[in-house]
Amino acid sequence: MLTNLSILDLAVVKTLDLDLNKGMSVLTGETGAGKSILLTALGLALGDRADSGYVRPDSKRAEVNLEFDLADAAPAREWLRDNELDDGPHCLVRRVVNQDGRSKAYINNRPVTLQALQELSGKLVEIHGQHAHLTLLNADEQRRLLDAFAGNQALLEQLNVCFRQWQQAYKELAALVKASADQTEREELLRYQMDELQQLDMKQFDYAALSEEHDRLANLGKILQTGQGLLDGLYENDALSANGILNRSVSELQQIAHYAQELQGIASLLSEAQIQAEEAALQLRRFLDSQEADPARMTELENQLAIIHALSRKHHVKPEGLPAQLAKLEQELGALTHSSERIEALQDSTAKLLADYQALANQLSQSRRSGGERLQRQISAMIKELGMPQGEFLVTVEDQAGEAPKLHGKDQVCFLVSANPGLPPKPLAKVASGGELSRISLAIQVTTSNDKTTPTMIFDEVDSGIGGGIAEIVGQKLRSLSQNRQALCVTHLPQVAAQAHHHLYVQKNHETDITSSTVRLLTGDERVEEVARMLGGVNITANTLAHAREMLSHADLGVAPVTL
Repeated sequence: MLTNLSILDLAVVKTLDLDLNKGMSVLTGETGAGKSILLTALGLALGDRADSGYVRPDSKRAEVNLEFDLADAAPAREWLRDNELDDGPHCLVRRVVNQDGRSKAYINNRPVTLQALQELSGKLVEIHGQHAHLTLLNADEQRRLLDAFAGNQALLEQLNVCFRQWQQAYKELAALVKASADQTEREELLRYQMDELQQLDMKQFDYAALSEEHDRLANLGKILQTGQGLLDGLYENDALSANGILNRSVSELQQIAHYAQELQGIASLLSEAQIQAEEAALQLRRFLDSQEADPARMTELENQLAIIHALSRKHHVKPEGLPAQLAKLEQELGALTHSSERIEALQDSTAKLLADYQALANQLSQSRRSGGERLQRQISAMIKELGMPQGEFLVTVEDQAGEAPKLHGKDQVCFLVSANPGLPPKPLAKVASGGELSRISLAIQVTTSNDKTTPTMIFDEVDSGIGGGIAEIVGQKLRSLSQNRQALCVTHLPQVAAQAHHHLYVQKNHETDITSSTVRLLTGDERVEEVARMLGGVNITANTLAHAREMLSHADLGVAPVTL
């Protein structure tokens, strides 16, 4: 439960340190005194969106701290352990909002994300706003309340997992079936393109070697002419060949080398050059002798290269990339060939998942119908107590047979009410009286809260639109609800305030330039005076005070106070 609320520089609250106890606590005060800002502070600390407007004027930041006793919050303790944020039997939650609107959240003095804070908060506090009856008109909210009341969370999660698996398999199956309509035509095209490429004998395909051979044959005349000219210049022209010149040079140097020994080394170099020139000439002659024109081979190469270039243009790849293109086409064809097998497997899978979904949906529908019967009995009994003696509350669970699977099952859940005998039940959205809707909303909130494990519940003026003896019954219901949990109620009704175990009073202070609000615990005569103020307005008479004492006394006698 929430044991302490601490606020610093939040809107009209300069500083506040408020201890809270078990049982039912009410928060009262004049209109505009600042009751709403306390709920704003709680919502902010529990993960609501931050805003720079929350920061009190002339302050750098606003801060809200909550302290919880986890003795009655097993799900919260488990969550803290799982997220390595546990710190003993207590939990500290802190939210800081800066002037620029940025905020930081902490759990047990460790920074956390807003999502983590919201996850933990849902296990510690549940807030029922004053406009809950408007949310109640939504069909999804009605289904959610019924599932929560019937304890369908685990079954619902299992069904939704099954639905998502079915949806994914169904989408893949639909895509494959659609693609298979054009599969035959695509297969024929792929096979034709592959046949074209396979005529190139891809195992032996070497575009670079083919191009080189073609270039040699195409330039054979130039090769022979140039080669023969070089051969003459190197060796075969006795008078002018490089070999003849080198031979004479070596001979002449050797004749004069005995006059200058340094010339011997030069003669050796020229002798080696003569040998190299002679060897080069011999290799060139052999090469030229081996070359011969081959018109047939030339024609074959030209035809083959023409095919290669045409295919490379057709497939928008370089000639060297044709083998990779063939492999790509083979892979696509293989995928198309196996798609029929995949379609068959997906058909089996979707059929099984659909059967599993239908079984879970039927089980969920049965649970909803059973829970709906219990819920409508309890709420019908409560709205009778709340001033609708002829009122009947109904929960319908309609099977949307024939529709495709969807999240949350196949049911359409609808809350209906008949306020007067003889009138057919109508959906809540068509209930004309705002007071009746408020009472029905309160009955639903109280009834569905009985089965919840949330240790702290906050009711923000959920008693609006009612008064008199009905208001006293509302107070009794809220007090009864607080017997096994903590309930904090913001109210303007003295009948509700009198039922509380603890009474907190919000007061606005105008003593400084900036308005501020304070909260204090009322006891004894102070509490009597506040209930009297709520009863009698401006002029509080002795009768009003006596009435207030009587209401407080009856509340204590009606329900035994909680041991604190």
